[in-house]
Amino acid sequence: MLLHSNILGEGYPFVILHGFLGMGDNWKTHGKNFAELGYEVHLVDQRNHGHSFHDTAFSYEVLAEDLKNYCKAKNLEDIILLGHSMGGKTAMLFSTEYPNLVSKLMVADISPRFYPVHHDTILNGLSALDFDVIKSRGEADKALSEYVSDFGTRQFLLKNLYWVEKGKLGLRINLEVLKDEVAEVGEALPSYARFDKETLFLRGDRSEYIGPEDERIIKNHFSNVDIVTIPNAGHWLHAENPKDFFDAVMAFIK
Repeated sequence: MLLHSNILGEGYPFVILHGFLGMGDNWKTHGKNFAELGYEVHLVDQRNHGHSFHDTAFSYEVLAEDLKNYCKAKNLEDIILLGHSMGGKTAMLFSTEYPNLVSKLMVADISPRFYPVHHDTILNGLSALDFDVIKSRGEADKALSEYVSDFGTRQFLLKNLYWVEKGKLGLRINLEVLKDEVAEVGEALPSYARFDKETLFLRGDRSEYIGPEDERIIKNHFSNVDIVTIPNAGHWLHAENPKDFFDAVMAFIK
């Protein structure tokens, strides 16, 4: 089973991995901008997300293997790899397990360490959406607002809505498996994992995902690393301050 992707442009291969409950389409604007500068950008949907296949297995080991199979099928080598949040964890593990396939690694707002489960309210809210009753995006937003107060977060989550058939909405994510396996999302990078090629960690100055104590952990796994803070940004740093994020990425990969 091969991951779904949207491929933009031609040139040097550049693979982008979305975060938990997201999809490659979240990165379309940045993807188009990278493509215009001479990169072949692969906006990949990870398993149980977006248009990719659903499966009961869900861990960073299988997510990294999915990406290896994708690279093999697309004849990709020496890729530039960027991952945000959960996608960053996948990118870290993939790079340490298959370093010959990666030329440069970028990780957006996630550390190699363990994170406790903190998506319960969101998952409960998505599970409570009754699509026998809900017939529009507006109605879904209203129902989800009882669980998720932040408008921007709801809009991100509701990008998963689609028409299963005429008059019937559904969610593209494999919600049942993601609820059952949500603890996997916070798993730490294995202690032995190492990657020695050029690496960039980006963090939002308002985010709590990468703190001062994480710098030592990052450097234990990635010997050739820079850590850059994006101003005026939280966890969704690429969306909250797209210009500074884009500039930091381009300064690194050039």
